[in-house]
Amino acid sequence: MADTIGFIKTDLPEVIIIEPRVFRDARGFFLEIFNSNVYFDNAIKVNFVQDNHSRSSKDILRGLHYQLNHAQDKLIQVIRGKIFDVAVDIRVGSPNFGKWVGLELSEYNHRQLFVPKGFAHGFCVLSSSADVIYKCSDYYAPNDEFGILWSCPEISIDWPSAAPVLSKKDKLYTKLSGVKKEHLPVYAR
Repeated sequence: MADTIGFIKTDLPEVIIIEPRVFRDARGFFLEIFNSNVYFDNAIKVNFVQDNHSRSSKDILRGLHYQLNHAQDKLIQVIRGKIFDVAVDIRVGSPNFGKWVGLELSEYNHRQLFVPKGFAHGFCVLSSSADVIYKCSDYYAPNDEFGILWSCPEISIDWPSAAPVLSKKDKLYTKLSGVKKEHLPVYAR
């Protein structure tokens, strides 16, 4: 019914911003959140198997997370509030290893971010609270969860919060160079 306005490649070409077409009138708005045919035709050839919903308060920072043996492509969207969303290329051998992209996702811009396998993902809440929904191409596997320290100096993400609130687990992750090579995905091109 509704077609998308754009699939925009970022400085990390595998990470894609999706700008949906939003139909507004006096009653509110309508948009198509996902259409597998449209996404497939625009280089997102993924079979999503799990949908997640998280709610977080202002300055909560979640990340940087990834799974290795059950690697997940993710399609992230905010349905309430506003976040700064980040993807980091952590594929050993990638020409973009350690580089990141970040952008604002909100209930107002309706943007989505496609984060492919091989990238760590995280976000920081900018509004009083935020509801984030995301599709995953593999199931959550708690024994396969890894992470990179959110403040890793080798990556140098410009997080918009001066005092982010983190989980105990996220505080304990190491910088990228401290992760064992066998615990990182490999670039395959």
